[in-house]
Amino acid sequence: MQSLAMIENWPVPTAAAAVVRADGTVVGTHGPTAHRFPLASVTKPLAAYAALVAYEEGAVELDEPAGPEGSTVRHLLAHTSGLAFDEHRVTAPPGTRRLYSNAGFEVLGDHIAKTTGIPFPEYVRQAVLEPLGMTATTLDGSPARDGVSTVDDLLRFAAEVQAPRLLDPRTVLAAQSVVHPGLKGVLPGYGHQNPNDWGLGFEIRDSKSPHWTGTSSSPATFGHFGQSGTFLWIDPVAGAACVALTDRAFGPWAAEAWTPFTDAVLAELSA
Repeated sequence: MQSLAMIENWPVPTAAAAVVRADGTVVGTHGPTAHRFPLASVTKPLAAYAALVAYEEGAVELDEPAGPEGSTVRHLLAHTSGLAFDEHRVTAPPGTRRLYSNAGFEVLGDHIAKTTGIPFPEYVRQAVLEPLGMTATTLDGSPARDGVSTVDDLLRFAAEVQAPRLLDPRTVLAAQSVVHPGLKGVLPGYGHQNPNDWGLGFEIRDSKSPHWTGTSSSPATFGHFGQSGTFLWIDPVAGAACVALTDRAFGPWAAEAWTPFTDAVLAELSA
């Protein structure tokens, strides 16, 4: 894919990108796809997927209490628990606002570790990384931001999400569908959004503007980006997913580069 070569013009020391179809076919790669990059918040979809495995195994229920009073596992996954961004402090009643929360994912990890008796990083390894052959991926620390992975490994994950084997497809459909519709909130790096739609661990594009995906991305597009200059999106209408990892922190450069890059990828996919 010629569009992937656009990463060579990004003002970053190192970058790699690739696209995988819904059937698992890798249709293009560019850059060092085996290079390990810090994922920052692209860690969250991996943690969320492990939480959904725990749900299907019966270790947790989505609507069981977890986190602040009145909050559930579902609230934590959908950033509606009321916990603050990076503090274990309640700032709103559960289900009333979309408050993006690293603390919420840390509470989620602790909750699953308690119910399973397995440290959450180890649970992620057993539930997601090992079955998918993601041998270069590690999670040591916060389930909100401390993952390290490669484009090659994330392609395996993106293929799984598009055609689930570890989870019932209905569970994955729920994860990419809006939880608590209509809630306002701030999309970090892109400002206030009304609504600020989110699924179970995945951000949903819908009609958000500005946004880190493309102007031609379908409203059904879902995924995540990270403050380490990383992103993973899945566009069900295009029937493909794209991973891009860099080693430069998110900033204006990314907001300027990512949207035309995604538009070019989508145009090439539909050509």
